[in-house]
Amino acid sequence: MDTSRLLRTTGTVIAAAGLLLSGCTSAGSGGPRAAASSGSAARLAAPDAVPAALRSYYGQKLNWRDCGVPGFQCATMKAPLDYAHPESGQDVDIAVARRQATGPGKRLGSLVVNPGGPGGSGIGYLQAYAGIGYPAPVRAQYDMVSFDPRGVDRSSPVQCLTGPEMDKFTQVDQTPDNAAERAELVTAFKEFAAGCKARSQRILPHVSTVEAARDMDMLRAVLGDEKLTYVGASYGTLLGATYANLFPGRVGRLVLDGAMDPSRPALEMNRDQTGGFETALRSFAKDCVKQSDCPLGKGSPEAVAEQLQEFFRKVDAQPVPSGDPARPLGESLATTGVIAALYDESAWPQLREALASAMNGDGSGLLALADSYYEREPDGKYANLMFANAAVNCLDQPPAFAGPEAVDAALPSFEKASPVFGAGLAWASLNCTYWPVKATGEAGALAAKGAPPIVVVGTVRDPATPYKWAQALAQQLDSGVLLTYDGDGHTAYGRGSSCIDTAINTYLLEGTAPKDGKKCT
Repeated sequence: MDTSRLLRTTGTVIAAAGLLLSGCTSAGSGGPRAAASSGSAARLAAPDAVPAALRSYYGQKLNWRDCGVPGFQCATMKAPLDYAHPESGQDVDIAVARRQATGPGKRLGSLVVNPGGPGGSGIGYLQAYAGIGYPAPVRAQYDMVSFDPRGVDRSSPVQCLTGPEMDKFTQVDQTPDNAAERAELVTAFKEFAAGCKARSQRILPHVSTVEAARDMDMLRAVLGDEKLTYVGASYGTLLGATYANLFPGRVGRLVLDGAMDPSRPALEMNRDQTGGFETALRSFAKDCVKQSDCPLGKGSPEAVAEQLQEFFRKVDAQPVPSGDPARPLGESLATTGVIAALYDESAWPQLREALASAMNGDGSGLLALADSYYEREPDGKYANLMFANAAVNCLDQPPAFAGPEAVDAALPSFEKASPVFGAGLAWASLNCTYWPVKATGEAGALAAKGAPPIVVVGTVRDPATPYKWAQALAQQLDSGVLLTYDGDGHTAYGRGSSCIDTAINTYLLEGTAPKDGKKCT
């Protein structure tokens, strides 16, 4: 498997799981979003008429040009930096891409897709997967469209650390065993936050999910669509639900796949997700012991998990060579590599091979998985995924913890949720504690009253967005329809279930939602 596309081509980018060394877990990625300066009332209802101060933005024309990728066109949309003061003249650039409907059949408008994150490049996802890999009948009748949300990649990107600084950051021990390691971890989080402030001070207060949802409504208008048709994966479900709550009258056909629960505060969301990765590990373990090349023994899932823990302890004490002398495989990078592969069961053979090699002194396979997760290129440059991830998460919701002592108090509950990953995911949640911009959002249910049926998709053994989140979101939305995939991996659409794909394709093409509670395998 091409690890560089492992997370991108299935909608499998980090939702709440900014994970272990990024320190950007779901601490801040769940909840209805109050825009940075517009107040919480703005998310409860939005007027159908476009405010006068925004009319020039809504009326702009996109200048489509060649992207350099065959079949795709790109454009740049202007949006106000601060929706509370659009008259200030300060803008952000929103990069947009499309692949026009291929036909035959009636053109149904634009289908906007978002892969998640927060921080995932919608344009990268469109060009690498959705624009060429979505079902042919869907691509025939829709212009496939995506955008990089504000702060992401091509859209006024948040920047925080240099490549060498990020290499150092990803190796910091996130399961501190003593006071010195605790201090090093806190310093790393503070330096990350300081780097973001120094390099991105202008954009940093204006990358909330509410603001991205407002940008998406502007995009709907400039594309010429009366209603928004949208497929959001992972964090993209939160973006989509936030849009529906803001603009219920402008909702067309919305699919929210790998759903998040906006009512969960950061601490609960982090702990839920920790349990999700434990569930995924158990599924991997059950499969691993059936394979001749399983490097973790042939015992029970619990025994396999213990073997993995023992491996992490060994590389924590003595990292193994990885092919990069500056980045030996220690516990942090090893854990990131394992979690990256747990997002998608098709990566399990690669994970077995990488673990076996690492146990024999070659950490290059797990390092490659970790690099795919962090979007690190071979030349040492990083995409801004992790920077945008932190910026959105930490703005969207107050931090999970006030300081290291609060992590100490929560550790038993995290380790109960996952003996293998609990400690690391608990400490990772400390990142937003030191963020230079105060959170502007909070957790709370989203109802989207007045919207037509919205399809919420949940996977029973999803590691990153636990199934109960989909159940909760479908229940919160006044018109939510729950579609369940009884399977493994993160998200369901386009991952091999003809039942899921048929239900979603029918909804997108004909407007007929599946029956609420429909289950697929």
